[in-house]
Amino acid sequence: MATTPSRALVTFPNPNLERDYLIRHACPEFTAVCPVTGQPDFGTILIVYTPDRLCVELKSLKLYLWSFRDEGHYFEQVTNQILDDLVRAVRPRRMTVIGDFNVRGGIGTRVVAHFAARPRPRPRTRPRRRS
Repeated sequence: MATTPSRALVTFPNPNLERDYLIRHACPEFTAVCPVTGQPDFGTILIVYTPDRLCVELKSLKLYLWSFRDEGHYFEQVTNQILDDLVRAVRPRRMTVIGDFNVRGGIGTRVVAHFAARPRPRPRTRPRRRS
């Protein structure tokens, strides 16, 4: 498997489809670049999700998060992009991504983005006719 940054997210089948359970991934070494100043930004990315059919493989997640290192991103944008990309890859039942960014200029920032799959529609039944 590659050891360079990559946006490819590898998945594997959920080993417990019949059960709702939480998976929690924490990346305390997330880095990107401030799009205004060009200075490095540091933070923790926390991913919590209930898988449906797929789970994300950890090395690919590490390389994915690493791919942001030399790019300029606003905190709000990058947190939502991570959520969107992960939802597209694993199609979870529920997912939350929290970007908890280090203090810059005396202000700390935490961005929380949520996803919840829409409930599957129930099959329609025809109303009974009264005789």
